[in-house]
Amino acid sequence: MHKKITRRTFCSMLLALPFPARAQQTAKIPRIGYPLAASSSTNSPRVEAFRQGLRELGFVEGKNIIVEWRFAEGKRDRLPLLAAELMRLKVDILISDSASTTRVLKEATSTIPIIMTNDGDPVGVGFIASLARPGGNITGLSTFSPELSGKRLEILKEIVPKLTRVAVFGTSTSATNAIELKELELASGALGLKLQYHDVLTVKDIEPAFRAAVKERSGAVLMNVSGGIGGASQRKQTVQLAVKSRVPATYPRGEYVEDGGLMSYGVNLRDLDRRAAVYVDKILKGRTPADLPVEQPMKFEFVINLNAAKQIGLTIPQWTLMKADKVIK
Repeated sequence: MHKKITRRTFCSMLLALPFPARAQQTAKIPRIGYPLAASSSTNSPRVEAFRQGLRELGFVEGKNIIVEWRFAEGKRDRLPLLAAELMRLKVDILISDSASTTRVLKEATSTIPIIMTNDGDPVGVGFIASLARPGGNITGLSTFSPELSGKRLEILKEIVPKLTRVAVFGTSTSATNAIELKELELASGALGLKLQYHDVLTVKDIEPAFRAAVKERSGAVLMNVSGGIGGASQRKQTVQLAVKSRVPATYPRGEYVEDGGLMSYGVNLRDLDRRAAVYVDKILKGRTPADLPVEQPMKFEFVINLNAAKQIGLTIPQWTLMKADKVIK
């Protein structure tokens, strides 16, 4: 015959348990939502970087933290659906992989903390009030550093000393485009270079831009494109067109060079994903996004691909190679 257990008896039994056992029954495991625009294979380096950052802070995925990974597979119109799904799961924190994703998440919630990992100008587009005091539910890391464009131009001049014309591929709808162009104009004046601007709004604009650059006898191409043009397939198409055009090109990220591009100088996105875990830790410990300053990039990476240089008949000076963080042979 079973003895009936009263509520008082049950509570006494629970209190009699060792403290760790009681905590295990009541502790809530934090749930992080991370929607990414591209596929899981394309984003695997960034995914691993975020996981590394979590591990460094004592978080073990599936044990004391849960990460709900969602991939749009390159179809950005799927992002609102992924955001809605994460809302239904009642995630504690959201991570954003780009400005377009941040915009979708911002429209989906004004209360769940959103951590940016790759936003060019979060103040300019209205995501936050200021870098020092974001003021809402969004904080994280900004990739914007206008002097990068000038540095890329300087490196181009270094590897092509007789360079006089540079084709700049930019995206006029980007919030940072005007500031980057201003920086390029200042740098080009100091280097004695003439810039020829080409507006690249979609992937379809890349090939015509290269044809125009060749027709105008540009000695090099500086890629400053943004939006959905940096996916794996688009990167490969871009670097193949550069090789076909036999024109030296510099890119904003190392992934282009890993896919066969000549060189890049820019922010290390994997480092930003690793740093995003620090924001997760601070928010879970009680800090609010409104009071967490947005970080600007501090680590830059210079990558050169010697195979790409060989394909276009270019010799990279030894002193330039010595400055590179990574040389692909």
